[in-house]
Amino acid sequence: MADKLDVKQGTLALMILRTLDVLGSLHGYGIARRIEETSKNRLTLNYGTLYPALLKLEQEGFIKAEWRQSENNRRAKYYALTAAGRKQLARETREWNQTADLIAAFLALNGETS
Repeated sequence: MADKLDVKQGTLALMILRTLDVLGSLHGYGIARRIEETSKNRLTLNYGTLYPALLKLEQEGFIKAEWRQSENNRRAKYYALTAAGRKQLARETREWNQTADLIAAFLALNGETS
């Protein structure tokens, strides 16, 4: 069984934005389950991690929220991406890819000089 991974600073927001971009409006539990499922259960999100991130994204205007009935007839807060959120997702994706390329270059070092 694979070890559980810690979410690196700033990556949870990217995961939330991407999940909402792909799946559309979801409640917090649905977002958490989808992130865990996508990570092949290597990540576990608890309410103390997820909901502050959702609140911050909402305050920044990247997502919007509304109360609706869930599939099991309970009131749940559903989150959706805003236009500003789509722009932020594109920006964060670009920055993440640049960072990943930079780290890959350092991991590929083999002691040779050029």
